[in-house]
Amino acid sequence: MAEMRLVVAGAGGRMGRTLVKAIADHKDLALSGALEDARSPLIGWDAGTLAGLGENHVKLSGDPAALMDKADGIIDFTIPAATIALAALAGKARKVHVIGTTGLTAEDEEAIKAAAKTAVIVKSGNMSLGVNLLAALTKRVAKTLDKSFDIEILEMHHSQKVDAPSGTALLLGRAAADGRGIDVNKCSVATREGHTGARRAGDIGFATLRGGSVVGEHSVIFAGPAERIELVHKAEDRMIFASGALHAALWARNQKPGLYSMMDVLGLKDF
Repeated sequence: MAEMRLVVAGAGGRMGRTLVKAIADHKDLALSGALEDARSPLIGWDAGTLAGLGENHVKLSGDPAALMDKADGIIDFTIPAATIALAALAGKARKVHVIGTTGLTAEDEEAIKAAAKTAVIVKSGNMSLGVNLLAALTKRVAKTLDKSFDIEILEMHHSQKVDAPSGTALLLGRAAADGRGIDVNKCSVATREGHTGARRAGDIGFATLRGGSVVGEHSVIFAGPAERIELVHKAEDRMIFASGALHAALWARNQKPGLYSMMDVLGLKDF
């Protein structure tokens, strides 16, 4: 089979540059385009040079439609507004769209579902194998333990992250809620301040830390009577997210249009 041609959205950013490096090291993939905001001063720069690889002759462009026309799919770790626009474009062009963007609203999610009627979309709050295995374990543990075990999720990221709780924390929260058979939107507690009273039974709590250059750390805590179980994942390099996203793209290439998750990609949906 021919190499899968991919566009990297946000190619001038930290994650975008990591993706460019990852594609260069993958024998089954080729970088066919590098996308940036049309207003970016990086437009016209060489994507390989920005990624520290030397020139690869793929220039950063602000024209997503032109890039998508020559590609099999797009990898997207950008911002919600850009992701929604790219999802619509992927749907129109019937392409693969791998989404690692976080901070999406309920309205954004509906727009992505609509685009997935004609595009093959893989969306996850975290693309790493380890985190998705953690989510599967979280669901299993939540299902196994009774409600005397309170569930708390703690996450820490670098000081420049703009959304909270992180997409990964929310992914883990949904896994815990699924394990308990409850609606995560009705039991989530994202902030605690002042005189809050006793913890409400059945809540799933989220705590957020920001600082330094932390790539990502997540803990799911099951606190029961006289004992505590903690599931922990620590990301040490953004390359784990890039590798997962590329794995998802290759998997998606052979799927029918629809909205998928990394659980589908990794065969963990029924774990």
